[in-house]
Amino acid sequence: MKTLVLVFHPDLAASRVNRRFTEEMEKQEGATVHRVYEAYPDEKINVAAEQRLLEQHDRIVLQFPFYWYSTPSLLKKWEDAVLTYGWAYGSKGDKLHGKELLIAVSTGAALENYHPDGNFRYTVPELLRPLQATSNLIGTRYLEPFIVYGVMQHLSDEELEQSAKDFVAYALNPELALLAAR
Repeated sequence: MKTLVLVFHPDLAASRVNRRFTEEMEKQEGATVHRVYEAYPDEKINVAAEQRLLEQHDRIVLQFPFYWYSTPSLLKKWEDAVLTYGWAYGSKGDKLHGKELLIAVSTGAALENYHPDGNFRYTVPELLRPLQATSNLIGTRYLEPFIVYGVMQHLSDEELEQSAKDFVAYALNPELALLAAR
């Protein structure tokens, strides 16, 4: 299975977690890593190139830091430009049907904040529902999101390395990774 990892981080060089995840994924056979902010610093997206990339892969991973309970702005712009009617959805828009969609997100705040009784009142999976709805619309199989919490607190180097390994294992084979975790 060919996996495409679309990295949406506006300053990947300054990121500790997303940069490490990206570096680890770039070492993997069968994975294509696409640094979208670096590819489009002017935010002028090459729609045909992006659609070709998506068509060439079986699993699509959207990797990003969680900003204001949502995605970085270029991810939304990318969705609007690339996931077009007649290509990704609509009566003839079936180019992504049967592919898998995985969301890989890092949060600055700790897990306990993302709870009905926590500071933010919602879980991260609840806040990711628009992406799940998009997955339904475009005919992809929505996989359980990969979430790393509390990256702004004290995530040790050892925890970061383990998270990077867990991310790669899950992104490349979510079924086996889920079974191993149980």
